[in-house]
Amino acid sequence: MQPGKRIRWNSLPQMMLELAAQRQDRPMLRYWKDNAWHKVSWGEFAHRVAAVAAGLRARGVGPGDRVLLVSESRPEFIIADTAIMAIGAVTVPTYTTNTPADHAHILRDSGARVAIVSSAALAKRVTEAASGTGGLDLLVTMEAAKPGGGPEALPWAELEATQADLDLLRAEVEQIPPGRLACLVYTSGTGGAPKGVMLPHRAMLSNRDGVAQLADRLHLEGECYLSFLPMSHSYEHTVGGFLLPSLGVEVVFSRGAERLAAEFQQVKPAIITAVPRLFEVLRARMLADIEKEGGWKAKLFFRAVELGLRKMDGPPLGLFERLQDAVLDRLVRDKVRARFGGRMLAMVSGGARLDPDLSGFFLALGLPVIQGYGQTEAGPVISVNLPWDNVRSTVGPPLPGVEARIAEDGELCVRGELVMDGYWNQPEATAKAVQDGWLHTGDVAEMVDGRIRITDRKRDFIKTLGGDMVSPAKLEGLLMAEPEIMQAVVAGEGKPALVALVVPAQGMEAKVSEAIARVNGKLASIERIRKTATVAPFTVENGMLTPTMKVKRRVVLETHKAEIEGLHGRGP
Repeated sequence: MQPGKRIRWNSLPQMMLELAAQRQDRPMLRYWKDNAWHKVSWGEFAHRVAAVAAGLRARGVGPGDRVLLVSESRPEFIIADTAIMAIGAVTVPTYTTNTPADHAHILRDSGARVAIVSSAALAKRVTEAASGTGGLDLLVTMEAAKPGGGPEALPWAELEATQADLDLLRAEVEQIPPGRLACLVYTSGTGGAPKGVMLPHRAMLSNRDGVAQLADRLHLEGECYLSFLPMSHSYEHTVGGFLLPSLGVEVVFSRGAERLAAEFQQVKPAIITAVPRLFEVLRARMLADIEKEGGWKAKLFFRAVELGLRKMDGPPLGLFERLQDAVLDRLVRDKVRARFGGRMLAMVSGGARLDPDLSGFFLALGLPVIQGYGQTEAGPVISVNLPWDNVRSTVGPPLPGVEARIAEDGELCVRGELVMDGYWNQPEATAKAVQDGWLHTGDVAEMVDGRIRITDRKRDFIKTLGGDMVSPAKLEGLLMAEPEIMQAVVAGEGKPALVALVVPAQGMEAKVSEAIARVNGKLASIERIRKTATVAPFTVENGMLTPTMKVKRRVVLETHKAEIEGLHGRGP
């Protein structure tokens, strides 16, 4: 496909299989196995999709059937996903960190009776969940092992060995209408039970069309994308699974956050996507390293940050400062860019608010950090800043084809082909979320020169005893921007004052009070944190974080109810 040329596909499988016919020998996916990197070409991908599609169909899977897909990010995930959609079935991607209770809810709610999982351990968890929901008709495991109990698992290799006619499948997927349901993506459940978001092909293809118009200028074709968000997350499912590959970008599956430093050097990615928490971790590592170096290297580093921020925010640099900045670009920023592989064109942050001071730190060092915004209910990409047009206090302008407006109560509403069909089997919730074609995002925002600036979360306001409305998201963002604080949750609904649960950064326990004082100094009286309690970290394992590192506020508040009451002067 030539740069700037747009081809309108009806479905994701049609897009992927047509592109595979054009790119037979070009690399599409890269993964780590047996201590080495391995590649999957576009041609191999298409043949494997056809075989899996034929294998599922031969075993009774048909149009409309929901298929649970539980796997780490790996080639088989995208192959299974595409194959499921190609035969008219519906993918239900779920997290590998889900408990049996989580899986049981999704199985019961979606009615899925087929599951594809990566390992025996995950198969055991899913069959345990299925035992209380009517069971499974088919279970496929990607790795050769039998789970204990439940139905016998079909090995993935046997599914892939099915004889298939790729040309016939290509002809079939051309008939898939854009409005057909492609996947059910369950919300991560920061509050309440997860709901199944119904995304038709048109929603994700709309995302693809919008981003393609912007990506041409980045010249991404032939570059690498380092993928380390879970493929089951709506963003990674759309962007890493379909959007970026369709633009000719090779997707490289990371081995995990702890290996990122090495993989930046090995892979030399042009683009990454991450949640703000990862950028916080990367900044902390860089600052720790420079603190060890000390001396003139540290002075040059912080001077580069200072001048870089001045170039963005003013006041303008004088002649000597411009010369100094040019020298620092070679002495400091070139080394920082090399640390991230030296080819980075865009480092996209999403999933939560990215503090402008945090993004400013990276931008001042020459790294192209940009913030985007989206929701599972919108395909999920709604807006994004651009490396050459980046206003970091905003989440950028809406994608081409996306309408945005601010309701009378300040809520951001969006409209376009990206909007979901609704929530699975929840007509009342659907009617509340989508009105006259407008998706009500639940975020309070303002439009600034055509860009979206998210200010608060509509449903997360705290109303104090005095009747004041306070945004906990704003306060938590300010607290976590302090180097002494790793995580924070603010409470105070119906109380006379606000309190906070704080997870200190490593070795910073004694300095938390100083950080609180600095934050309070920036706040109005009604927003100030009056008391704090130090608590253990919020993690996925203890149920207080979603798999994409969002804090489950309700769970945290309920778990630490006694501590909160104590801070308010009640209870222990």
